[in-house]
Amino acid sequence: MENTLSAVSHSPQHHVGVRAKTYVLDTNVLLHDPQSIFKFEENNLAIPVEVLEELDAIKGEQSTERGRNARRVHRILQELLPDSRSMHEGVKLPSGGTLSVIINRYLVENNWSSPAMQRLRAVLSDFTKKDNRIIASALFVQETFPPPTILVTKDVNVQLKARAVGLEAEDYLNDKVPEAPDNDSYPTLTLDVYEMQRFCSEGHLELAEEQAKALYLNEYVLLITPEGKTMPARYAGKGVVRRLRFPDFVKAPGGIPIRPRNLEQQFFLDALMDDSVSLITCFGKAGTGKTLLSTAAALHQTCDEASRYDGLSISRPVIALGKDIGFLPGSLEEKMKPWLQPYHDALEVLMPTKAPKEPQFVAKKVGKKKKKHDDVMSMMSAPQPSHGGNGNGALPPMKPYERLIKNGVVEIEALAFIRGRSIARRFFILDEAQQLTPHEVKTVITRISEGSKIVLIGDPAQIDNPYVDARSNGLVYCHNRMKGQALHAHVKLSKGERSRLAELAADLL
Repeated sequence: MENTLSAVSHSPQHHVGVRAKTYVLDTNVLLHDPQSIFKFEENNLAIPVEVLEELDAIKGEQSTERGRNARRVHRILQELLPDSRSMHEGVKLPSGGTLSVIINRYLVENNWSSPAMQRLRAVLSDFTKKDNRIIASALFVQETFPPPTILVTKDVNVQLKARAVGLEAEDYLNDKVPEAPDNDSYPTLTLDVYEMQRFCSEGHLELAEEQAKALYLNEYVLLITPEGKTMPARYAGKGVVRRLRFPDFVKAPGGIPIRPRNLEQQFFLDALMDDSVSLITCFGKAGTGKTLLSTAAALHQTCDEASRYDGLSISRPVIALGKDIGFLPGSLEEKMKPWLQPYHDALEVLMPTKAPKEPQFVAKKVGKKKKKHDDVMSMMSAPQPSHGGNGNGALPPMKPYERLIKNGVVEIEALAFIRGRSIARRFFILDEAQQLTPHEVKTVITRISEGSKIVLIGDPAQIDNPYVDARSNGLVYCHNRMKGQALHAHVKLSKGERSRLAELAADLL
């Protein structure tokens, strides 16, 4: 049966089986994944001409991911549809399906005789809105061509409106992770008391084949005996679990010691301190210690004697909670300060103005101190410069962590400026990673050079980006695709440690 879509009356060029479906793509799908055109297998794809108009309005956004993706879609369509004939009649895709651009003849001719158009006009009468015109184009395809027609959009409201007028609609699912059971607990392995004793004394244990088969590399597990004794461990591959390895505490230079408060934080600190792990993904609700513990571990490794990192970089996407307050005045640093304030708060906790009296990071042998460690410590102990005024002519002293920022040891910046960079020998923390798309997370991770470490932290249950959800955001997508790789470790934090009130609010509100 001939099912190729066409905008005008041309002879169809391709033959597609009757079981093929016709997917009408919304603008946000193409902006989310420009390669989505090639991911619908042997099915027909229809792009309403209104989508091209929306892409044209977005392509001028020079510094945004949307603008880059809009331009990428234009280049792909230009290659696939080089002339008017191919655009109207459709072209064969490498996947086996077809691609066409659709013009809704009913709207062009102002013809409302179609039952579907009459129903649409009665429900959605304002056709100055692009969403309503795209739904109208999908209904035109549904009435004109035999295969089942499905509107694909990431806008939930458009899905609901389409279903209200009798049109099937669904989300773009290609980059969504499989739906996992609601289970926050770590896997447990039952050992007898002698195996547990051997694990405690030797630091590692070889598992039975059926036990190891269910684990992936670097997965954290809980060993338990029938008597109820437990020990945390990490699966090291080849059927072996090993004991966690981390110091008793971590701290910034001149700061306070930070110790893990629960088993999950022990898992997190083990991954943070492991040089063989270059990528960490961490899920955790508010108050579980994601930002504080990762920042403390990063500064501990950046400023100690045997540091392998030249500094700490912290970033986050600029996405507002609730109504935006508009443009902010001042320099770039002043504009970004409200967005990056959580990291200043964390650094203030780690490096309070009134530092502990006892000396921090004392070397075992003075003659073997490294130059970098000496420089950092001398910088922290030097007379504090001043900045700003307090109304009495006196200038307040610079805070300890501000000196690290001023000297480039700590770098706090917006994520928008990372494209094109190569981040070498840095400990990179990406907070609120659940707000990013899979493509944006890929862009960030591919900036990481040899000798650097990146930590992605966030809460998949708190998403303000309208184009991602709990299964399609960059944080869970990265974990799902990287799971089992030797360079990757994953941790889930569920126990709040900020305060009893914060823990109660996170659970009940």
